[in-house]
Amino acid sequence: MPQASPIVAWLLAYRYPIAFPLALVEGPIAMLVAGTLIRAGFFSFWPIYLLLSAGDFAGDAIWYSFGRFGGRRFIERFGRFFSITPEGVEHAEGFFKEHQAKILFLSKITMGFGFAIWTLMAAGAARVSFKKYMLINFLGQFVWSGILIGAGYFLGGLYVTIDKGLQWMFIVGLIAIGAVAIYGFGKFMRARFGDNM
Repeated sequence: MPQASPIVAWLLAYRYPIAFPLALVEGPIAMLVAGTLIRAGFFSFWPIYLLLSAGDFAGDAIWYSFGRFGGRRFIERFGRFFSITPEGVEHAEGFFKEHQAKILFLSKITMGFGFAIWTLMAAGAARVSFKKYMLINFLGQFVWSGILIGAGYFLGGLYVTIDKGLQWMFIVGLIAIGAVAIYGFGKFMRARFGDNM
């Protein structure tokens, strides 16, 4: 794990009180880091797991609210900078309404293949029931937090013990896997929604 990472420094300096706000902003990264720090003995599993889960879950509620109450205006004004059109969003919302539970749960446990924030905002814009939205995200949250903290716990130890050259290969490999997943998801979305995306 890079020693210069500010998330590592903040967790080590402020410990449990900083976990919730960190998860609100950078939940997945904070969970991976926390897993490694649990292995090193800096944290107990249950308190950090619950705090990080709560912070990430609260972030989901914020993005939903943004989509429900301000997403349309944002897309109309700034969507072109992100290659998002109102027509594409309407098309996506139709698909979203047909498969709400599947999309929300899979998005939660895969970080939306790089589109998690847009998925959460789309749920708000599509007027998905807030109660249903929160229930699905609540269930997905505990699975996802466990996976990420577990990955940090088991893979973090590996990262620390391997040679510097291999560390860079490890980082490049993770970036490559993430890029392929995002590219594949984008290709699927373009095929599904055509030029409107």
